[in-house]
Amino acid sequence: MAQRDAVYYGEEVFDPAREPELFSGVLSKRVLAFIVDVILLGVFELLAVLVVFALGIFTLGFAWLLFALPFFAIVAVLYVALTLGGPKAATPGMRLAGVTIRFINGERIGFFFAAAHVILYWVLLSFLTPLVLIVGLLSNRKRLLHDMLIGTIVLNADPLVRTRR
Repeated sequence: MAQRDAVYYGEEVFDPAREPELFSGVLSKRVLAFIVDVILLGVFELLAVLVVFALGIFTLGFAWLLFALPFFAIVAVLYVALTLGGPKAATPGMRLAGVTIRFINGERIGFFFAAAHVILYWVLLSFLTPLVLIVGLLSNRKRLLHDMLIGTIVLNADPLVRTRR
């Protein structure tokens, strides 16, 4: 039975009872990945600000109107959507920590769902800060609230590579 059929017929594709190595240490790895990604985002934000500042000098201040845009949000969503939705299905921080993201049927999430994933994360974190994280402690698959709502799961990457999934 194909993985796609397994989800349709109610069978779990990523079962923590059958494959515990996919889920061991995922929450702590997500914390490490988050810290690395925030640092990288800070660097990208600084570069974007410097580029707009330099463009403002050359355009006699006209490019400085770009500072009126929600700069952090635009750069952050693009960073996550391009990396999480890319072929590796992981941000640089996630790759460093050794985790990847998939839909619950095993497929990669793509650009638009990666953007929706990060936007939903920040919205839920704004309103339900402790609940978003507590859900991960109670879930047997170590899924956070936004993962459950969008239908994704974060897994250790090495077992997936070994089984060629």
